[in-house]
Amino acid sequence: MLGLRLPANPAVGRTVRLTYGFQFFFGLLLWVPVFYQYQKLVGLSDGEIFGIQSIYYVVFCLLEIPTGMLADRFDYRTSLAAGAGVLVAANLVPVFLGSYTGFLVHFILIALARSLVSGAQSAYLYEYLHASGAGEHYLRVEGVGRAYSLVGKIVYWPVIGLLMAWNLPSPYWLTAINAGVALVFALKLPPILGGRRVTGKTASLVAGVGGALSALRSSRWLVLLMVQGIAMFTLVRICQVNLFQPILESKSLSVSWYGAVLAAMTVFEALGAARPHRLRRAIGPVGSVFTLTIVMALCLGVVVFVGAFPTVVLLCVFAVATGISFPVQKQLLNDSIPDSRYRATLLSMESIVDRAVCALVAVALGAYLAAGRLDEFLVLSAVVTCAVMGLLAVLLLAVRKHRSDRRVPAVRRGDQEPACEAASASPGLAGSTTLSGSAELEGRFPGSQLRSREVDQVGN
Repeated sequence: MLGLRLPANPAVGRTVRLTYGFQFFFGLLLWVPVFYQYQKLVGLSDGEIFGIQSIYYVVFCLLEIPTGMLADRFDYRTSLAAGAGVLVAANLVPVFLGSYTGFLVHFILIALARSLVSGAQSAYLYEYLHASGAGEHYLRVEGVGRAYSLVGKIVYWPVIGLLMAWNLPSPYWLTAINAGVALVFALKLPPILGGRRVTGKTASLVAGVGGALSALRSSRWLVLLMVQGIAMFTLVRICQVNLFQPILESKSLSVSWYGAVLAAMTVFEALGAARPHRLRRAIGPVGSVFTLTIVMALCLGVVVFVGAFPTVVLLCVFAVATGISFPVQKQLLNDSIPDSRYRATLLSMESIVDRAVCALVAVALGAYLAAGRLDEFLVLSAVVTCAVMGLLAVLLLAVRKHRSDRRVPAVRRGDQEPACEAASASPGLAGSTTLSGSAELEGRFPGSQLRSREVDQVGN
């Protein structure tokens, strides 16, 4: 099972397998390698195609907080099932309405489905494992679940061009069937042990937003981690969805190779996702995400100067970095959330910023492509990403230094063990910065479900 040892508790193991099944089928969007060419075949222009993508990101942003609030207010499982149901409908629209309007409705429904799932899926898994006493498995379960979600793409994407040639809407039919299977898995997920009683601020949806914003304001560290994830997510989304086909087209590769190249990238992404803990142990979680984001940016920049085969190699390196970085980033965010009552809402807020940036980038990308300036866009993306990550590194170091300076007198007054001070002052961004932040949050938010073993886990 991709090297993962499941928790000894049979009930927990069964739930983990159900989450794997949900991730596998929900993420199996078979039309991804060909949707750009598909929309061109039905008569859409580049401006219309990328305009729809921009609208998709905007709609996603508008839906993220409401859907995250609903997941926190009611039940994560209900949100997952609703997302799978909407995804079924979304993929049937292009089958019966192959026009600009049809694809616009299609992507709006895709935005709704993914917003229902984006925060709730990670929140459910995190909360369920910790409530079951298996929280230490979260990082590997998250990583292997992402790896499994990529396996089906490896099988189908190489032949999806042939399927489309045989029957034009077949990628959308098959994706709708996959979404239906994901719905079955979502309905079988068990409740979180101990239940999730709605009390206090979360009793009101509006107050829930206030509580989430209050929790966000209380932790500058969490804010910076969210910003850190923006560059990573934007690069991944824009490369794998929006830039992938134009890049290969610029290298004069036939469309029949698109699925095979994307499948090869997916193999490497799955390998990275199945082993995220190795790099994390070597340079720490924050250092891992920083390093991998810069690697991804450089890969896109170098693509401009090489031929077709080196381009495919660079895209595969990009994919490995993607596979490793996503599980590590998700654990960083989950471990840094001070109040678990607002977990899905806070994760949705992070997704909003991600998609908002993607919406702006998609508009710019459409303009650059229309002007025949793809290479310039790739180099500019690499330069801007590296500059942003450098600035963010300075801010994170400043926050950690401020926290360490503030903590030293408190440690001395309380005659606490010097190990606490050492943990706060550990050198480098790759160190256990989140350790001191989580310990601080535990004291400031006694209602939080953070546990001491979670703090220890982050500090490893």
